[in-house]
Amino acid sequence: MTTLSTTWDLQSPAKLNLMLHIVGRKPDGYHELQTLFQLLNYGDTLHITTNNTGQIQLETEFAGVPAEDNLIIRAARMLQDATKCKKGATIGVTKLLPMGGGLGGGSSNAATTLVGLNALWKTGLSTEKLCEMGLSLGADVPVFIQGHSAWAEGVGEQLTPVSLPNDWFLVIFPQVLVNTGLIFSHPDLTRNTPITTIPTALTGEGHNDCESVVRQAYPAVDQALNWLNQHVTAKLTGTGSCIFGTFDSQEAAERLLDTMPNTFTGFVAQGVNDSPLQAQIRKITTTQ
Repeated sequence: MTTLSTTWDLQSPAKLNLMLHIVGRKPDGYHELQTLFQLLNYGDTLHITTNNTGQIQLETEFAGVPAEDNLIIRAARMLQDATKCKKGATIGVTKLLPMGGGLGGGSSNAATTLVGLNALWKTGLSTEKLCEMGLSLGADVPVFIQGHSAWAEGVGEQLTPVSLPNDWFLVIFPQVLVNTGLIFSHPDLTRNTPITTIPTALTGEGHNDCESVVRQAYPAVDQALNWLNQHVTAKLTGTGSCIFGTFDSQEAAERLLDTMPNTFTGFVAQGVNDSPLQAQIRKITTTQ
């Protein structure tokens, strides 16, 4: 049995959008998307210690984000309210994923909070209910809750699990933060890409409709794409600033990382179909 003082270190993985098509716009202003979510074996780590105080505390400060607005705190309190749980938690974060990078860091943190505390507090909510709650925090949260690489439609919440190759990726952060609202409201953004199918998307034919607008608004992203395109096909992930290239091996990706201009930062990671968080949750449920 675990004790109240036990701290669980839970994974909060990154994602890549292997393609992102904007196929329409809903009356409420939200965009209708088609995208392939690829989970990575790289990301943040949440350090969660439960208690009986009922208080939720965030030990890690996020520049420019008040604790009360942080998705981790909001997710924890949402779970408390939905289940009438009287337990609390102290949560710290080892942060590797850049904010505004398009890697889903904040959404993944919220998902790990919901999934982790649901197991640690024994609140017993289903994955479907957790996804419903997570969607109110962000369109990307459900894919991290379900914990599987997926094809997504709607605003990104209609998920179909897919099996993707375990490719290696070089992910580059141009050290600028992209404003998602700015990109989605940009007059030059394509919003009428023809609807495609999962089999077609899996062939790798897709693109990212946001890329041209992000290039235009953020010269550093344009420079990073130009550099990476000299070596492999470079793509933008989501609406963020991070870009990536696909490789057959870890060694090939790391060789190129070693030659990357020092104006950028980056990392090498492998694509996975199942989130590493899920194995940890199984351990929690069998240990308690």
